[in-house]
Amino acid sequence: MPNWGGGAKCGACEKTVYHAEEIQCNGRSFHKTCFLCMGCRKALDSTTVAAHESEIYCKTCYGRKYGPKGIGFGQGAGCLSTDTGDHLGLNLQQGSPKPARPSTPTNPSKFAKKIVDVDKCPRCGKSVYAAEKIMGGGKPWHKTCFRCAICGKSLESTNVTDKDGELYCKVCYAKNFGPKGIGFGGLTQVEKKE
Repeated sequence: MPNWGGGAKCGACEKTVYHAEEIQCNGRSFHKTCFLCMGCRKALDSTTVAAHESEIYCKTCYGRKYGPKGIGFGQGAGCLSTDTGDHLGLNLQQGSPKPARPSTPTNPSKFAKKIVDVDKCPRCGKSVYAAEKIMGGGKPWHKTCFRCAICGKSLESTNVTDKDGELYCKVCYAKNFGPKGIGFGGLTQVEKKE
């Protein structure tokens, strides 16, 4: 039957789509207002759409429905989510069963223990996170704790020395642990031993 006086039919509502309001995807035409995810109903555009046969989804819903399943197949910020999309009406395709989780004692507190151990600063004993970490003497330090143990001067890679797990500036290290005598440490005379 000929299509009199109009454009193509919308892939979502089956009504006529005129050129001014047309969005094309996967060889089909949609109204701008009908170009929505079939799972969560979010508005889509060319950067967020993922098409599967005659269905269109946002990338999140597409991944939930058609993406790989199981441990280690996380995507983006929601990779640790256990959300299966059931509340959106998505029927997941089940391939092979999920691998069994290792048996570990469960703790009812959600704040009980962090999965990743964080390094501790040798000076203050508090956790050192990546944004504030400076390595010295083979250990992680806070930027504010990366100071000479004697004079308190801030240290850098060019003026730091370490001894017995503690950090020193080169001047304090030389005065306290360096050689003694004429020409060393500012002494002008050799001390006589009695």
